[in-house]
Amino acid sequence: MRMMSRASRILGDDPETVREAKRPHLAEEEEGAALHSTSPRSPDELAGRTSHPEMVFALFSPSSRQITYSYFSVDSVYDVIESVTGESSDPASPPLYEPYIPDELADRATNLGIRAAFRHAKAKYKAEQSRQASLFTMAHHRYKAPSCLFSDPCLLPIREPAKDAVLLAANSVIILSSSLESQPLNMCSGLWIQRDDSRKTAVVLTSAHLIRAKDPSKMDPWLEEWTGKYHREAKVIVHLLDNTTVLGQLLYLQEHYEFSLYEVEVDKPVELPTFIDSVRSGQDVFRLGRDENLDLTITHGRVEYMVPDWYERCHYMYFSRDTSHSMFQDDGGLIIDLEGRVVGLVNNHINETFVPSSILHKCFDFWRRFKCIPRLHLGMTFTSIRLLDPICIERMRRKHSIEFGLIVEKVSKGSYAEKLGINKGDVIEGFNGKYISTTIELENMLIDICWDHFDQGNELNEEKHVSVKIFDATKLSRKTKNLTVIVSDHGEDIVKGTYPITGK
Repeated sequence: MRMMSRASRILGDDPETVREAKRPHLAEEEEGAALHSTSPRSPDELAGRTSHPEMVFALFSPSSRQITYSYFSVDSVYDVIESVTGESSDPASPPLYEPYIPDELADRATNLGIRAAFRHAKAKYKAEQSRQASLFTMAHHRYKAPSCLFSDPCLLPIREPAKDAVLLAANSVIILSSSLESQPLNMCSGLWIQRDDSRKTAVVLTSAHLIRAKDPSKMDPWLEEWTGKYHREAKVIVHLLDNTTVLGQLLYLQEHYEFSLYEVEVDKPVELPTFIDSVRSGQDVFRLGRDENLDLTITHGRVEYMVPDWYERCHYMYFSRDTSHSMFQDDGGLIIDLEGRVVGLVNNHINETFVPSSILHKCFDFWRRFKCIPRLHLGMTFTSIRLLDPICIERMRRKHSIEFGLIVEKVSKGSYAEKLGINKGDVIEGFNGKYISTTIELENMLIDICWDHFDQGNELNEEKHVSVKIFDATKLSRKTKNLTVIVSDHGEDIVKGTYPITGK
């Protein structure tokens, strides 16, 4: 019999060989750092940030291609320690048979010797039964609440590809815990987005809720989440999939998009996910996280575009699910499509919101080059006309020739937008000569404008002028004005306009 050498690795010792075998269709995108970029910069700039041979970034898949994943043999990823031979020195476990008293001895069952032997054999049988039941391969019999991909008959048409997608993305999902002065603060899921094999470090992306300050005076702790404060000094522990833990070092906190980046030391390469920028309303997706036992949490849902509540950010997308199923606390987890690609980061499991990958993509590009993720503070919040009832859209089109744009919902007191005369109900049809139809498009444009701002040698907390095309809903007229905005990487607070009544 042919023997296999000790400690041989089927696909070689290079971890990237295994990764490429898992994604053979992405080989051309993986050249350099394998980061497909949409930010406004030259190819030379991209190569300058990704040419380090030991630095590996998460992939962004081009949205115009259908990608099919194939699995490699499980033999290709573990080290073969023992030689394969025809015989083994370790004897096989005997089969488990249940003892009984034969019928011909039934009349002698009162015999004390037979009864004692039977009780002894029965006890050994039950003990072995319990041992077998405790094997990790038998754990599925003990599940009290199996995942939706095991028990939900409605998912039968997509069950098999969905299982493959979940298992493909699962190795990228971890869990983090935070504490403040030895008091537990929060737990969030997270995902790997970058690794440096030479330094033996990796970067994990998670929700900013991991270190968000709790306000005991609020009945609903999520109600004011977008104006919350954060404990940057909190101790963060990253729970790895091999049941070890490492200390996380805060690299960056983005308050507006509500995510944070932590660097950790790792002994072996971590598995990075593949992102995709495009996602459509009604698309089947799965939300992945981990619980305190490191078990996966899996929730099926569909992507939904909705008008945000007054306390929510305008760039959110929504995860629509069957509310009769369990809700998992999986902030910081992944939203994946049926091919295992990440379409968003879970923001709030209660309000079912997530940040789409198109925004995350630009944020990662910005952070890798400038070590910050700024945004233009406009002093306004919006509702996309596209999200309205078709009756309302048709009425605006018929009466006012408005088909797309952003309806102003709130204007911050004292902001440049207020000074410019923009009011609630006005329609912003374009920025810098480009038409805007959704708040996601707006966020991507704002990041691109910030990129140009930094490319020109400018910095944070400076003013910038943008051209805004406005439909005045009161005067029923269009105008184009220059709006002064602030370049900031803090969360934007919209201040409600109030005034005191001091007399008659």
